[in-house]
Amino acid sequence: MSKFAHFDGFTYSTAVAFEEGVTRRDPSPVIQVDGTYYVWYSRTEESSGGYSASIWYSTSPNGVTWSEAGEALPKGAKGAFDEHAVFTPTILVSCGQYYLFYTAVPEPFSNDNGGPNGTKTAIGIAVADSPRGPWVRFEGNPVLRPSDNPEIFDSMRVDDTCLIVRDGKYWMYYKGRQMNRKPNQTRMGLAIASEPTGPYIKHSENPVLDSGHEVCVWPHGNGVGCLVSKVGPQGNTLQYSDGGVHFQKIADTSPPSAPGPFRADNFVDGAGPGVTWGISMAHHHSWPYLVRFDCDLRY
Repeated sequence: MSKFAHFDGFTYSTAVAFEEGVTRRDPSPVIQVDGTYYVWYSRTEESSGGYSASIWYSTSPNGVTWSEAGEALPKGAKGAFDEHAVFTPTILVSCGQYYLFYTAVPEPFSNDNGGPNGTKTAIGIAVADSPRGPWVRFEGNPVLRPSDNPEIFDSMRVDDTCLIVRDGKYWMYYKGRQMNRKPNQTRMGLAIASEPTGPYIKHSENPVLDSGHEVCVWPHGNGVGCLVSKVGPQGNTLQYSDGGVHFQKIADTSPPSAPGPFRADNFVDGAGPGVTWGISMAHHHSWPYLVRFDCDLRY
């Protein structure tokens, strides 16, 4: 625990409160711009899941009191790879521009209850000069697709990305699921690019973790910290990697659901200060809403 000497768990408080019939889930990391905090998330009124969502955002003057600001990215145009839904956003800040990464599915769509006939996902990017938008979809979308080989760990799903700037490159961690596998068999992959919009090349040692239904990584000192959800053999753990590829367990823990940490590093290449709070997900019955988590995962 030497790299996480002060960690003793998580506490929670409401961020964007439960609202009857409204799903708010899978928040992005939090950023601060000109004194205002921003978080993006999947929002829909069609179901408690995210496969019908578009991307909305909320702002806060202090990280505690949040106000929903509106839709950031609607569903895509007819015939597009993101026509049916856009969800599980993440954010990247680079050279004064904002990059909103998101998962998408086309029409027609079926989740097949997590079965082998579900519609494949892909990762897209929208770009803006301000965290408030307007967001313009990248012409080269999608930037990451499932593998064509059904024997590969990400042949069905690529989803839920999280970005770190490291060694002058953009490291995209993501969750992958293989054909004919269930959500509890999700694993974590890594793809690296020289530019924010790619091309992203999948790492030769993928998957870098055999666990985790949600992706939460951050620069921790000169290495990479990772909270792993309850899924898989490494589930419910705090992990660390010196080089960003080979992770080791630091401690058992019960992490927040779909955590989006406040990125105090602001995506600057170099040593990171760690994590002290963020936005995650809670449920009222089966309907998700957003909560703040506090912790001490400082470097």
